[in-house]
Amino acid sequence: QVQLVESGGGLVQAGGSLRLSCAASGRTFSNYAMGWFRQAPGKERDVVAAINRSGSSTYYADSVKGRFTISRDNAKNTVYLQMNSLKPEDTAVYYCAAAIASVGVVTTTQRRYDYWGQGTQVTVSS
Repeated sequence: QVQLVESGGGLVQAGGSLRLSCAASGRTFSNYAMGWFRQAPGKERDVVAAINRSGSSTYYADSVKGRFTISRDNAKNTVYLQMNSLKPEDTAVYYCAAAIASVGVVTTTQRRYDYWGQGTQVTVSS
């Protein structure tokens, strides 16, 4: 079992930045690929970014490429999402998730994720 706790959400003006953190506990963090997802009101939850077990490979949704950066610190059991140049359409609840995966795999499919955090709200005002 893996427990995931997100933090760092909040209210920010358009053009601003936030850094989300997701702290993991319970199992060996480096055994899991990690992902960030988001769900806006009335919309489905979608992948934002994902990273493999070592942090050597990443994936970004087209809507956030060049603005968001996913990273991980396996020594601290934490994955991060640095969000810059935020837009009102980035407003959503952001979730981190952990997937049992092979070393080099970046997992972008929700159903492949085994553990989820409770989510943190990000609101971007115009």
